[in-house]
Amino acid sequence: MSSNDYILGRSPAETRRLVLQDQLYRPLTRRLFVSAGIGSGMKVLDVGSGAGDVALLLAELVGPSGAVVGVDVNAEILETARARVAATGFHNVSFFAGNARDLELDSDFDAVAGRFVLMYQAQPAEVVRQLVTRLRRGGVVAFHENDFSYPPTVFPPSELSKKVLDWSVPREVPGTPELHMGTKLFKTFIEAGLPPPELQLEAPVGGGPHWLGYEYMAETLRSLLPALQRLTGLDPAEVNIDTLAERLRNDVVARQAVQILPMTYGAWARKP
Repeated sequence: MSSNDYILGRSPAETRRLVLQDQLYRPLTRRLFVSAGIGSGMKVLDVGSGAGDVALLLAELVGPSGAVVGVDVNAEILETARARVAATGFHNVSFFAGNARDLELDSDFDAVAGRFVLMYQAQPAEVVRQLVTRLRRGGVVAFHENDFSYPPTVFPPSELSKKVLDWSVPREVPGTPELHMGTKLFKTFIEAGLPPPELQLEAPVGGGPHWLGYEYMAETLRSLLPALQRLTGLDPAEVNIDTLAERLRNDVVARQAVQILPMTYGAWARKP
């Protein structure tokens, strides 16, 4: 994936969306990494670092005796990641701009990890295969990926929630991410030469006036709007993005409903 292929765009609003995303998905990702065996003293390669959220989580897990190396094709967003790491006081995290497959990186990592990365790759199995070469024998491969086989929604559904689903989860069209990457992780790992991975399935769910999911869905759609307008003809005036989060909140709260966000599959295995 080049720096220009990211369907959600490169903007300050997208960076804020990534930080909001971490608030919702961080507990799930942490459980995945802990289950995979990522822990104290390990040297970890974080693929697709973005604003640095996963790198910060990994830094907590490996502790001061470990190290985290983050890579991302977007050099600009890595400046945000570096600033956030500096603000936390971590001294064991570094970032490099470029493609993890092409950068001159060490080959003694204890783990390689990523969240919502493979769904943007044209050949995810080949990407994983190349990343495995950065690992020592017995090293961990752990990826967290969205899957829309069971799309995000509101229970019970409403006219608004149906519209948001239709807007934000387009049918498969060229230029969009792999919407079923989660269910394809098992096959991807095997095709990359790894043993059959362990799997995890979770989804953030919530309701009430203070639930962050309304803002997250609205901000995700905000980032997607330019691409959806181009690919599907979606009219921004129909979405009215600036009021969407509040409308979602009012809809869910008034009906004492719950909102389920995109499901995530976690997969992990060790290099033979």
